[in-house]
Amino acid sequence: MKSLYSHFILLIAALLIPVLSFAQNAGMIKGSVSTPDNKPAEFISISLQASHRGTMTNAKGEYQLDNVSSGSHQLTISGVGYQTISKSFNIVAGQILELNFILNEDKQQLQTVEITGRKERTYKTKSTFIGNKTQTDILDLPQSVSYVSKELMADQGIVRTGDVVKNFSGVSQFTFYDDLTIRGFRVNGQSNTQLFNGMRTSTGFWKQPLTNYLERLEVLKGPASALYGNASPGGVVNRVTKKPLDETRKSIGISLGSFDTFRALADFTGPATKDSTLLYRLNLGYEDANSFRDLQFDKNVVVAPSLSFLPDRKTRINFDLVYNSSRSRLDRGQSVIGDDLNSTPISLALSTPNDRENENTYMVSFSLSRQLTDKLSFSAAYLKTGYDEDLYEHRSANAYASDANGKQISNMVAMQIFTRKRKRYIDNFSGFFNYKENTGPIEHKLVLGYDFGSEKTPVGASQLTASGYRNAANTGFIATYNPANKQNYLLDKNGNPVPNVPSFDLTNIRASQQLQDDSKAFFSVASIAPAYYYLNAGYAQDQLRWNRFQVLVGLRYEYYTDFSNYAARNEVKTNSHAWLPRVGVVYSIINNLNIYGSYVTGYNPQNAATLANPNAGGPFKPLESNMQEIGAKGDFLNGRLGLTTAVYRIKQNNVLYPANVTGQPDLLRQVGGVISKGIEFDVTGRITPYWSVIASYAYNRSYISESPVAKEVGVQNPNAPRNLANIWTRYNISAGAFRGVGFGAGTNYVGKRNLSINLTQSIPEYMLVNAAAYYTVGKVQLQLNANNVTGKKYWVGGYDYIRLFPGAPRNYLATLTYTFN
Repeated sequence: MKSLYSHFILLIAALLIPVLSFAQNAGMIKGSVSTPDNKPAEFISISLQASHRGTMTNAKGEYQLDNVSSGSHQLTISGVGYQTISKSFNIVAGQILELNFILNEDKQQLQTVEITGRKERTYKTKSTFIGNKTQTDILDLPQSVSYVSKELMADQGIVRTGDVVKNFSGVSQFTFYDDLTIRGFRVNGQSNTQLFNGMRTSTGFWKQPLTNYLERLEVLKGPASALYGNASPGGVVNRVTKKPLDETRKSIGISLGSFDTFRALADFTGPATKDSTLLYRLNLGYEDANSFRDLQFDKNVVVAPSLSFLPDRKTRINFDLVYNSSRSRLDRGQSVIGDDLNSTPISLALSTPNDRENENTYMVSFSLSRQLTDKLSFSAAYLKTGYDEDLYEHRSANAYASDANGKQISNMVAMQIFTRKRKRYIDNFSGFFNYKENTGPIEHKLVLGYDFGSEKTPVGASQLTASGYRNAANTGFIATYNPANKQNYLLDKNGNPVPNVPSFDLTNIRASQQLQDDSKAFFSVASIAPAYYYLNAGYAQDQLRWNRFQVLVGLRYEYYTDFSNYAARNEVKTNSHAWLPRVGVVYSIINNLNIYGSYVTGYNPQNAATLANPNAGGPFKPLESNMQEIGAKGDFLNGRLGLTTAVYRIKQNNVLYPANVTGQPDLLRQVGGVISKGIEFDVTGRITPYWSVIASYAYNRSYISESPVAKEVGVQNPNAPRNLANIWTRYNISAGAFRGVGFGAGTNYVGKRNLSINLTQSIPEYMLVNAAAYYTVGKVQLQLNANNVTGKKYWVGGYDYIRLFPGAPRNYLATLTYTFN
């Protein structure tokens, strides 16, 4: 605590007594850093070892360190992909010492798994691991990748995936949950198709976790099955955690804002040993916030430590843990009367004060990278995910209440109660070799690997459900109301069937949100049978380079085994397998400008419960997809600004949708085919050293191409807008009386969306305006974010007019951040 108090004292001092001149016993160091071809090297770390002080080179490769005490010092110059330089020097009071350096490339530092952290502090990321199982320049990847760095997340004051994705082309929210639409296809965190540091996992889904532990959030567009197994044809989301750095950086931030929001975040990193063979990073997060939605709140605790052990130049070992504890209520959305979107307030939620949604999630991973020879390296990683849910909720039954004749009462929402407890465990292992070799003028980068993945729902998962209508004897309930058998139901004074759980009256909201005596409801036990699946997969890939040409060829074989009613007498086992090819071509027109083309395939088996469930109408064939994509990628303004544009066509076969047959809620039907095609444009980086920008535009036509129901052919996929656009920019004043002041502003546009292929219901387009102001003095930054400045009423997604998900009205967030060494 004493140390914490001292840091806050320093923070106040930094605000009130900024240093405006050199101390009399100090000097200055300045100079430049360049590459062997005489190009400036930007974002290079300059560290003064004994004092733990440092800076970074600017766009011209220049640096400056003020207030360096007289005497002997050692300067360390380092950057990702470059050999580190150490320089000893002496300086006297008042001296301005100029030291210039040339950095040579260090190919040994290129990682096969992401272990040491990214030092850049900009919106732009040069390389990624998501598309190639090894560190690859985004320019050289024959597939579109969108990403958001931690710097952009901090500038926009966002800590939820749903807020982050507005910066991606072709990506939008489907619901409030960890639930997205990518290129017209739904991707949700409940399925085991998301990635954590390139490993398969899932999230808690119902509540989006904080993102303060992330270095970046990235999306590999299109089917990714050739690398990661079953996945959505739209793309795969990868959460990349912050990794340790070999220089000391520390920060503490506190945010206060609208809806009684309080948030505290901390990030500490640096060497844990004097020789920097052990590096550490610790991210902490705490949040206590209410919502513009009735009775909704979030209480989150995040603990995310990371360790990197580098015993020698050939070996790297990493440990990552993310633990998230969430206490909240489950928000099932807004309901409206009939088809009138303005008939109820956007604050309306159907919860009651005794509802709860408690989730605990952990993701723990170990990874190893070993350079066996100059040409051969080996990488392996293991990830375990654990999830624990304790749910009690009042929610809609996805329908309006029925009157005596079976007609809907448009102001009365049929309700049900769920109480559920369950756990889920996911295990993944990935091991692969990288081999580099030349055959004549052709360079090869070969990858040969094996993946294992499994997910288990153990014994003990169960759910109690109260729904439907009370029987005539009032001793139980009947799931649905049939007016032809009216005598079987308990009727009220108006002759209407009495619901098992009181309906929610949209004309008397506050009365419906009060505590209810649930002891009078009739519950049925719905046991969640233990389930288990595992997959084994092998893959091979070769990336060939000849002059300006690159060719990527890959093939994956996957064998999938799935059990329903696992370890029970009625256990059902299903198997499926697939060969998944991948081909890509890249051609460098000029330096830093590439064009590419690719063909990739996707595969997603229906799970055992769907394949073998007689109530679903199966068995059904696995989902199969393929994508053709062409595009261009370029780095401009000396690499500060990156641009990607892509044109694509995705086809998915054997698509399933609910049959919507009364009394058969599990019944599914195979629509046939869905086609998604469109164009995307992304630009990310800095126009000048003090002017950052990210912008995107996407047009997507995602529709049913084959269906036994003729009128469905051509219908746009649910929650798939045809047009998406976004721009955000920040400018910092670097000199003069307003030095340290910065401004940010942006807009994002989402087009009109259908809510279901079976309904005519839709939600309108919207455009939001957001703004921010920053003031940096010394080690302290004050930040104010204003979101939805115009107070636009809008909906981020939904299933129908009983389950709409409105966006937040005008809101504000003030953040104070203190950085120190």
